[in-house]
Amino acid sequence: MDPKEYSIKGFGYCNLSLAALHSEPDHRSEMVSQVLFGETFSIIDQRKNWRLVSCSLDDYAGWIEAGQYEEITEAEYMRLLHGNTPVSSELVQVISDNTHNRFFPLLLGSSLPGIDEQSFRIGQTEYVFEGDIRQPGIVDLQAGLLQAAFLYLHSPYQWGGRSPFGIDCSGFVQMVFKLVGISLLRDTGQQVSLGDVVNLPSEVRAGDIAFFDNDEGQIIHTGIIIDSKHIIHSSGFVKVNRFDHFGIFNEKGKRYTHKLRVIKRIL
Repeated sequence: MDPKEYSIKGFGYCNLSLAALHSEPDHRSEMVSQVLFGETFSIIDQRKNWRLVSCSLDDYAGWIEAGQYEEITEAEYMRLLHGNTPVSSELVQVISDNTHNRFFPLLLGSSLPGIDEQSFRIGQTEYVFEGDIRQPGIVDLQAGLLQAAFLYLHSPYQWGGRSPFGIDCSGFVQMVFKLVGISLLRDTGQQVSLGDVVNLPSEVRAGDIAFFDNDEGQIIHTGIIIDSKHIIHSSGFVKVNRFDHFGIFNEKGKRYTHKLRVIKRIL
């Protein structure tokens, strides 16, 4: 669905650990993505207890249950959109909602807009977070990117997932880049349109993104290159595998599991 086909009806942010985005306004429909705490979106349609939202990070659209987010004004949305937004850099930590006297888990890569000395405000709610954070604008992006990637190591694969407790291949790539302050599109087919082509596998460097296709030529998988011989990606779980100009080689199974299509450079 193209969010540009809809008019904006409001704005919101995820005020929970995470919330699912569905393909239809029904819990039984496919989960197409997730929004993490602090991530904002515009509301573009509604049906009963569901809202169709377009995420600020990547313009990705999906249906969220009305009770799983908090509405904010347009002015507050714009403040959050253009302000400094560090992210949580721990797998899981506790965040306190002092306004409503509650606390809940905060997951790796959650947004902490305007945090200053452990406190920040979104709308009318005051939050306190005492865990580790990453500020945008890491000097050594390649080192920071690989460090972020290995935080997700062994996280289980989950279609539509964006957290260390379940993450798909493109969600993994997107979240790793978010941790170093770079916004990417959500799906593999969208991400392949970004960056510059690396012509030869021998020319790759850490942080390049590899894309893989099926027999019909459709881009179906992606991962982050560690070096000329290794890649980290989410397939079954986040893992490191051998990599060469043919694709990803599984040493345990003694076979290639993914066929290389193209390598792109974002950094």
